[in-house]
Amino acid sequence: MIEGLYFVTDSKLTKQGILKDVKQVLEAGCKIVQYREKEKSSEEMFKEAKKIAELCKSKGALFIVNDRLDIALAVNADGVHLGQTDLPLVLARKILGKDKIIGTSNHSIKEAKQSDKAGVDYISIGPVFCTSTKKDAGPALGLELLKQVRAITKLSLVGIGGVNEENLEEVLETGADSVAIISAIVSTKNPGKSAEKIIEKIRGFK
Repeated sequence: MIEGLYFVTDSKLTKQGILKDVKQVLEAGCKIVQYREKEKSSEEMFKEAKKIAELCKSKGALFIVNDRLDIALAVNADGVHLGQTDLPLVLARKILGKDKIIGTSNHSIKEAKQSDKAGVDYISIGPVFCTSTKKDAGPALGLELLKQVRAITKLSLVGIGGVNEENLEEVLETGADSVAIISAIVSTKNPGKSAEKIIEKIRGFK
């Protein structure tokens, strides 16, 4: 079950380095971390992902690698997060095995239905709100799409894109199980404290 705060790293937005970000959010109680990196070499990614995998394991948190199935396998991550143009889900499952987590990015009901049918473990919908974190994210899809997807799947549902401490309750009210957050944590002066406040707010909602 994917629920609560789903933290995503960002090497461009971080003020102190992603390893420190991860350490602090884990200390705050975050139980899901995704390593998202687009520009570093495979060697750099492997070394960084391996360190994050160890940190997550020490705190009993899930570690997910964005896009890179090879890196996820190399560091024995708990799973992988795939976009619509990444490896076919059937192939990804065959490579990873049935015990690993596979999540997908979805931007429409059609895509969410396809992901559900393909047997993924969780579905991410976004961007929910306007976001500048991901340049190719597209226009905000709004809360309504989350509600619609909630109605057609029993899988864990994650809202991403422009989610922060102020609006996360709106996302959870749609029936989403988790909120994926990047800039509202890493762009602050104290990522650990920011994560702590978000986690407390999520617990309070329940």
